[in-house]
Amino acid sequence: MSDEREARLEKLEALREAGVEPYPTRSSRDITAADALARYDELQGQRVTVAGRLMALNDMGKSVFARIEDATGRIQLYFRPNDLGEEAFRRTRLLDLGDFLQASGTLFTTKTGEKTLRVDHYELLAKTLRPLPAKGAGGDLKLFDPETRHRKRYLDLIANRDVEFPIFLARARVLSSMREFLNSHGFIEVETPILQPLYGGATARPFVTHHNTLDRDLYLRIAPELYLKRLIVGGLERVYEIARNFRNEGIDRDHNPEFTMMEFYQAYADYEDVMRLVEELYAAVAQAVLGTTRFEYQGAAIDIAPPWKRLTLREAIAEVTGIDYENYPEREALAAAMRERGFEADPKLARGRLIDTLKDAITRGETARIKDPLFLYDYPRDLSPLAKQKPGAPDTAERFQAFAGGLELGNAFTELNDPLEQRARFEEQARQRARGDDEAQPLDEDFLEALEFGMPPTGGYGGGIDRLTMLLTDQSSIREVILFPTLREK
Repeated sequence: MSDEREARLEKLEALREAGVEPYPTRSSRDITAADALARYDELQGQRVTVAGRLMALNDMGKSVFARIEDATGRIQLYFRPNDLGEEAFRRTRLLDLGDFLQASGTLFTTKTGEKTLRVDHYELLAKTLRPLPAKGAGGDLKLFDPETRHRKRYLDLIANRDVEFPIFLARARVLSSMREFLNSHGFIEVETPILQPLYGGATARPFVTHHNTLDRDLYLRIAPELYLKRLIVGGLERVYEIARNFRNEGIDRDHNPEFTMMEFYQAYADYEDVMRLVEELYAAVAQAVLGTTRFEYQGAAIDIAPPWKRLTLREAIAEVTGIDYENYPEREALAAAMRERGFEADPKLARGRLIDTLKDAITRGETARIKDPLFLYDYPRDLSPLAKQKPGAPDTAERFQAFAGGLELGNAFTELNDPLEQRARFEEQARQRARGDDEAQPLDEDFLEALEFGMPPTGGYGGGIDRLTMLLTDQSSIREVILFPTLREK
């Protein structure tokens, strides 16, 4: 690496001595590589200018063939001293793979049938001082080491563009199509605080920071939920936010401490209305990204078109584990039943969180027993402090979660809008925190005051963008769909 860098620095100095600026301020590309090739017949006889990164260079003595790459594709360049002049042609020896070039000329077809630009003028746009990743067996650049790929995503994008570009273009399309769908259904996009005086809206540990001027601790949000509900109180009936959230938790195949969610809230709706909207939303997004609602995820055939399968949480857990948690109304009895069947039962967790452990065992990860798109609904009330109680079932909350391919995609409630009941739920969360559950939610007096001004019946949903992108691009790790994932120190 050091020898290669030194050689490139010498070429950089030689260019400057020849009066060439290796990092000019302006460029003048007038066509992309893909457009030039697609419009080949139309452009015959016209002079065009392309630009991109130099990815191949073949010096044949009296001529040079090169290939540059831009975001749209690659195009071959042909250099001859007759077209360029002797001095400019000699300077092609000072070029290296990775350099950014701008080339002007006319298109022609080589004897081998490749559409090529015959260059009559070129400019160096940026000199590269470090070599690109080594070439693989097929002659193309390849970067296989996951550690390097994730730490230096720019190299990953250069070397593995045929894989990486489609993933991140798909992610962008997920976001744009989601916005299109929600906007067309009368929702408005809003922004709520990332720095919050009190975190809430999810079961998670926060990141804490300090504001010097105010001399107070603030929290990076774990969810936008409580602020979006304040907007429902204020009269905005359909709102959504595509939000960066931060949770001080572990890192694994489907968790990253910094991640993206879409949350929406709809007044005069309940969790059944939200189920129908969510399955329509995901089908529309899949159609926009893939052109179909049918695809494979990690070897499992998925059809995300409505209607999705619906199971109560109790039914699903009993069917897969043999544990009907309604038969174990006390925490210790449920924990004993779990241990008998080989499930971990953390002594710090309340009964509701133990049920959540059983749910995760059957729905998430590579060993998930349920792969088809699924809504699990009707959760224990003590596991759902922000969800409304199901009529006639005092221990059950109107909550559902969406799953597909072993991924949890999102979480939804018929939102609790009784301020007195919400206070009681928060107080129960405080007792759970005192027993050692450091992910229990804090009591938010400002949010409770807002609820006392009245919130209409409301349904809400929060869905992970990263996991949805994993599903639609067939990626097994969240690191593959986040450009710069959180990593341990080297």
